[in-house]
Amino acid sequence: MKDLIVTLIPVFPLLGFLILGLGFNRIPKKLASLIGPGTVLISFILSFIIFVIIAAGSRRGVQTWPVTEVFNWMTFGGLSLSFSFYIDPLSALMLLVVTGVGFLIHVYSIGYMEHDQGYNRFFAYMNLFVFFMLILVMGANYLIMFIGWEGVGLCSYLLIGFWFRNQEFNNAAKKAFIMNRIGDLGFLLGMFLLFTTFGSLNYIDVFHNAKGFLPGTGVVTAITLLLFAGAVGKSAQIPLYTWLPDAMAGPTPVSALIHAATMVTAGVYMVARSNILYALAPATMTVVAVTGLVTALFAAAIAIYQNDIKKILAYSTISQLGYMFLGLGLGAFTGAMFHLITHAFFKALLFLAAGSVIHAMDGEQDIRKMGGLGSALPKTRWTFLIGTITIAGMPPFAGFFSKDEILSSVFTHSMILWVVAVTGALMTAFYMFRLYFLTFSGNFRGNIKQLQHLRDAEPVMMIPLILLAFLSVTGGIINLPALAGGSAWLHSFLGPVFADATPLLKGPVYFLDAQTDYLLVGVTIVYVAVMIVVAWSRFVKKSLIPDEATILRSPVARILTNKFYIDELYDLLFVRPSLWLSKVCHDVMEIRIIDRTVNGAGTLVVKAGNTIRYLQTGHVGFYVFMMVVGIIAILLFNLVI
Repeated sequence: MKDLIVTLIPVFPLLGFLILGLGFNRIPKKLASLIGPGTVLISFILSFIIFVIIAAGSRRGVQTWPVTEVFNWMTFGGLSLSFSFYIDPLSALMLLVVTGVGFLIHVYSIGYMEHDQGYNRFFAYMNLFVFFMLILVMGANYLIMFIGWEGVGLCSYLLIGFWFRNQEFNNAAKKAFIMNRIGDLGFLLGMFLLFTTFGSLNYIDVFHNAKGFLPGTGVVTAITLLLFAGAVGKSAQIPLYTWLPDAMAGPTPVSALIHAATMVTAGVYMVARSNILYALAPATMTVVAVTGLVTALFAAAIAIYQNDIKKILAYSTISQLGYMFLGLGLGAFTGAMFHLITHAFFKALLFLAAGSVIHAMDGEQDIRKMGGLGSALPKTRWTFLIGTITIAGMPPFAGFFSKDEILSSVFTHSMILWVVAVTGALMTAFYMFRLYFLTFSGNFRGNIKQLQHLRDAEPVMMIPLILLAFLSVTGGIINLPALAGGSAWLHSFLGPVFADATPLLKGPVYFLDAQTDYLLVGVTIVYVAVMIVVAWSRFVKKSLIPDEATILRSPVARILTNKFYIDELYDLLFVRPSLWLSKVCHDVMEIRIIDRTVNGAGTLVVKAGNTIRYLQTGHVGFYVFMMVVGIIAILLFNLVI
C-alpha cells in the first residue's frame, strides 16, 4: 500500500498537465481551476500520509527505508538502473514543502491569472513544474534526480517566458535556461565520475561505498565540486546567479513557486542528500561555505538599492539561499534544511503579497510609485509585514529560529565569519523594511487610475496569504531549541539521514553554552531592531524617496543600483565574444565555405549534365560507334593490365 501511495504522488500533477495541456483550448476555466490545484492537493494529502508513516517509523528507531521500484529502466554493461523512489525523512519533508506550498500558490493563481488568455496553459505548466520537482526529490538515484533537475529547468523556461509576446521576457527565459545548463554540465560530469568511482548511481550503493574512502580523497572532492557546480546554477549562487532577478519576468505565482518551494531549493536539497560525500571532502565544504557567505552578502548589498518590488525579493532569495549553503558548508545540514522550510513559508508569502500589491496597482512594480497602500490594502499589508518581520529574523517568528541556528553554527567555527554573516542579516532587515515602508507607509505616489483600483485581493488570493502568514509565525516550532523550551524535533527526525556524515565533520572549536547563545541572540535582535528603526527614520519619518540624482552623487549607490555591473561584465566577457564568433562562423564558415561547397556541387552537377547531354544525339549509328569504341577501350585496358 505504501509503495502505491508513493508512486501516485507524482502521477497526479502529471495527469493534470496532460489533461490541461492536451485540451487547454476546450476545457472551461472553472474545470481547469479544479484540475490544476486539485491534482497538487491530492499529492499533498498522499505526501502527508507518507510523512506520518515515516515519522511513526522514526519514533520506533527505524533508520533504513526501502526503495519503491516503479519499473526496471535500463541494464547494460555494469550499469543497472531502475526508475525508483527513495522516501526517507529528508525527502518526506521536501514532499510536504513542494506540494503544500505549491498547492497554496496554485490556489492563489486562480485569482491572479483569472483574466489571462493562457489560463489553462499556465496551470498545465505549473502542474508539470510540480511533477518534475517531485521526481527530483523522490528519485532513488542521481539519474532520476537529474531528470527532475532538467525538468524544472525546462518548466522555468516555459513559465518565465509565459508572456512570450514580450521579447524581454523571452530573453529572460533564455538567460535562465542557458545559465542553468552551464551548472548542469558540472552535475552531469559529476554523475559520470560517480559511476566510474562507485560503479553505481543509486544513493544506497554510493553512500555505502563512500564509507570506504578517507576524508580528503581527491576523486570525492572532484565529484562534490562538480555536483556543487550544478547547485550553483540551479540555486543561483555566485557566479551563476544573474538569471534569477531576470526571472521576475514571469507571472508573480511563478516567481513564488520558483523562489519558495521548488527550483532554487533543488541545489540545497542535492547537497543535503549527498551529505556523506561532502563530509568526505572538507575542501569542497569550504568552497560551499565561502560561496554561500559571499553570495549572501553580495545579494543583500544589491537589494538595498533596488526599486522593483519583485527584484528586491529575488535578491533576498539569492541571499537567503547563500545562508543555506553557508550552513551546509559548515556541516549544519539540519539547520540549512530548517531554513529552507521556513524560507518556503515566508518567501512564498512575500511574493504572493507582492503580487496582491501589483494586482491592485494595475501592474506597477516600482516601489517609488507606490506608498500609502496600508490603508487601502490592510490584509495585504499585515501579511506582508509578517513576512518582512520573519525574513528579518525577529522572534518569535519562524525565520528567527532557522537563521539563528545557522548563525550559531557559524559562530562555533569562526567569530569573524559570524560578524560577516550577521552583517548580511542586518542588511536584510534594512532593505526589507525599506521595501515595506516605501510600499505601505507615507502618501500615495501613484496615479488616479491606480488609486481608484486599490483594494485587497479577492478571498481566493487572500486565503493562501493568511495560511502562509500563519506558517511564517508558527513554523519555527518544528525545530524549537531547548533554550526556547522546545525539543529540536527536526534534529532528531533528520538525524538518521545525516548520521554517517556527522562523525566525519570537523567539529567546532567549542559548543555554545546557554549564556553565550543568549548573548548572541540578544546582540543580533538589538542590531536588527536598530536597522528597522533606521529604515523607519529614513523612509517614514524623513519620507526619503530614492531618486536618480542621489544615486549619481554617490559612487557606492551607483555601483549597487547597477548590481556591481556584473551583467555588463558578463555581456563583455561572454555574450559579445559569443555573438562575434557566431557572426564569423556564419559569414565565413557557413556562407563562404559550406554554402559555396554545397552550391558549387549542385552547380557542377548541372553543368556536367548540360555538357554530357550533347552525347545523346538520337542517331543509332552514333550509338553503335560509341559501343565499338567502348569495347576497344575495354580490350586495351585488359591487355595493359
